[in-house]
Amino acid sequence: MRSWVLPVAVSVAALLALAGCPNNDKKPKPDPSPSAATSSSASSLTAAHGGDAAKGKALVEKQQCNRCHDGTGFEAAPQGKHCVHCHTDIMDAKFGSAESRVKWQPRVKDIQDAPSLEASSKRLGKKWIESYLLLPVDQRPALVQAMPRLDLTPEQAKDIAAYLGADDKDEPKPTGDVAKGRQLLDTKGCGTCHKMTGVSPLAASPVAVPLEPKEYGRAMRVAPDLRFVRDKMAPSRVVAWLTDPKAVKADSSMPKIPLSDAEVKDVVAYLYNAQIEAPRVTPPPQRLPVLTRKVTFEEVDKKVFHRTCWHCHSEPDYAIGDGGPGNSGGLGFKPRGLNLSDYAGIAAGFLNDKGERESVFAKDAAGVPRMVRALVARHAEEGGAPTGEVRGMPLGYAPLSLEDIQLVESWIAQGRPRS
Repeated sequence: MRSWVLPVAVSVAALLALAGCPNNDKKPKPDPSPSAATSSSASSLTAAHGGDAAKGKALVEKQQCNRCHDGTGFEAAPQGKHCVHCHTDIMDAKFGSAESRVKWQPRVKDIQDAPSLEASSKRLGKKWIESYLLLPVDQRPALVQAMPRLDLTPEQAKDIAAYLGADDKDEPKPTGDVAKGRQLLDTKGCGTCHKMTGVSPLAASPVAVPLEPKEYGRAMRVAPDLRFVRDKMAPSRVVAWLTDPKAVKADSSMPKIPLSDAEVKDVVAYLYNAQIEAPRVTPPPQRLPVLTRKVTFEEVDKKVFHRTCWHCHSEPDYAIGDGGPGNSGGLGFKPRGLNLSDYAGIAAGFLNDKGERESVFAKDAAGVPRMVRALVARHAEEGGAPTGEVRGMPLGYAPLSLEDIQLVESWIAQGRPRS
């Protein structure tokens, strides 16, 4: 599984991931490209889409997208609150002691990348952004983290899409040679970085241009699943992208692959016209039966709460005043006061919308504790199914193993013994 841990004093969010991302050594300047959506020329696009770009910009700030994403139109979050920059500094030996980095680096080495939203208004269709925000589907198979399901209404998702997205174009399907397009994908190195689910696997051929090892590794991590291209981008925009990616998005990790105009046309034809199998919605797995052996808080805390949950549900006094999005709030979430750093904090439960305390152990009609429901819901989200009121946990990361969920449920069923 992809779960990991890092003391909250180092970083408290480490959550979001939409597409490709930066690997910054310096603080980025605000990217003006998304804010173009608020210009006079964008007003007609806003009207056509139905969203409000000005409200969308305010929501991007409220949701604290700049804690992981560059290119939002806002300054990057301070170091203590910026997930990606913090992890990058740990890997580059710019943060922490040598002793602490020995422990942290294996856990964060795959979590140094998050999407840059630079030039999103030149690339990504508004309708796709809107639907993606409401039900995120993993776009980057090689990234450990994934985009979490944020606390957004359909209207808010539409507004953010109006701010970040490109006008949706109604273009005819490309007319290039589909077979030649597939051959080019197999021979130009595309399959070395990219997957395209729903078709036969792409061949892993040598990349057609030289790349530095660090640059190459990052390109592989952020390479998107090509099955979604037809949903995200109009064909003409993909043509421009394949012709010169950095001319469209300056911080792109995509190298400029040598392709003739005819070859670009053929590749685009395959991406839009190839037969793709429908995505499979995988139901959440059946929970394991509760254990008959004794399970103590110490065991659950070590294997689950302090390994995974504590990162976003921590003690503010310890974590430089920030208890994480699941406790003191953040990333657009209200403060819920759920502190999973110790027994008393867990027993205190969380704050509901009325500001009243509720237990995380309260059972639903089927007798499943709320905490367990949240852990199982993450499996449902990974399988492509909406989960309703209970948000899947851990937010934006791989589900806990069935054995870890079994451990938590067994502890609860045994009356939550301290020792």
